Amino acid sequence: MLYFFGQELILDDFRKESAADVAWLITATCLVFLMTPGLSFFYGGMVSKKNILSTMLQSFMALGLISLIWVFVGFSLSFGDSFFGLIGNPFQHFLFNNITLSHSKLSLEIPLLLFALFQMKFAIIAPAITTGSFTERINFNGFLLFMSLFCLLIYCPLAHWTWHPDGFLNKWGVLDFAGGAVVHISAGFASLAGAIYLGKRKFKHLKSYNTSYVLLGTGMLWFGWFGFNSGSALGANEDAILAFVTTNTASAICMISWLVIEGIKGHKIKVIDACIGAVVGLVIITPAAGFVNISQSMFMGAIGAVICNLFLDFFKRFDIDDSLDVFACHGMGGIVGLLLTGIFAKDVGLFYGEITTFKNHIYALIIISIFTFFGSLLIYKITALMIPIRVSNEIEEKGLDHSIHGETLN
Repeated sequence: MLYFFGQELILDDFRKESAADVAWLITATCLVFLMTPGLSFFYGGMVSKKNILSTMLQSFMALGLISLIWVFVGFSLSFGDSFFGLIGNPFQHFLFNNITLSHSKLSLEIPLLLFALFQMKFAIIAPAITTGSFTERINFNGFLLFMSLFCLLIYCPLAHWTWHPDGFLNKWGVLDFAGGAVVHISAGFASLAGAIYLGKRKFKHLKSYNTSYVLLGTGMLWFGWFGFNSGSALGANEDAILAFVTTNTASAICMISWLVIEGIKGHKIKVIDACIGAVVGLVIITPAAGFVNISQSMFMGAIGAVICNLFLDFFKRFDIDDSLDVFACHGMGGIVGLLLTGIFAKDVGLFYGEITTFKNHIYALIIISIFTFFGSLLIYKITALMIPIRVSNEIEEKGLDHSIHGETLN
């Protein structure tokens, strides 16, 4: 975990890697991989039948496309030697060159190659999250270009700022245990930019096709999230155990709280609401998972449910067609989690009488929000200049599955 704080280490400080650490990180990498197919089911179950395959494929394609981008240059941009704390050397690990099974200050007591593969799964799911905001109306080829540019121009710089020892946010002491800011806030604001840029759907045919898909996707996400958060301890250690229990506890109480809030509103207990509550809890605890205790994680999940649920109702008053409420859940969830991390982080949070970390988290939030929103908006514009990014009214009415992919769900 020391690399999150930007501490300089030398090779002599490393002990021989533990087989248990390596085994756990391989397992955690597989768990995070599972989250992206889980996301495809989560999103796919919430759209109309005529768009379910297209929606699921958008998430699934990230596994292939971002994996290649990460091997070519993404890892190097994120974790290569720093240029002024802003970006990594793109040539240092090009095509995974100079990535051996030896130690490095980045991966601490696990092989650098394993660290690169673990981080790859984070890079994969970040752009996949954005697909829920513009579902049922985006051109598939346009989305592929946007996803590629988002990875290179938004995600990789954020990862470098936050997680590289020389990244400027890291040097400020900004704490993001497993990607609340790097993954969820960035995806949230990119989703908001996409919903605004692509505009509202012409045909309001969004209707959940299969809520059992949503339930399955939520289960896969929750299961994979243990690798997402506990794996970020980078070893089979106490931090991993703490992250495991805080992750589960925050999600559990957020799900229950979300249902209680919906009940107070006079609504019935719905599968969709339970699943959204669980995922929001997972998002909120992500930046803090290894930095807070169990009771604090419970508070974060409960108060986060209230904030995000009320914000969702408020956000719907605006004329923005964020199809699956990505910004309200991932964007706002990440914001709440990052700020509460600055409050409750052990020894350095506002709760412990220290103001610096909380203050820098506010600065980081402002910088990340502006960078990801306007940067993503620019990427959408660039994509539209090269490839039509929105489908025609005719294709939208017929559905993307048949019109673009020539397939239909039987």
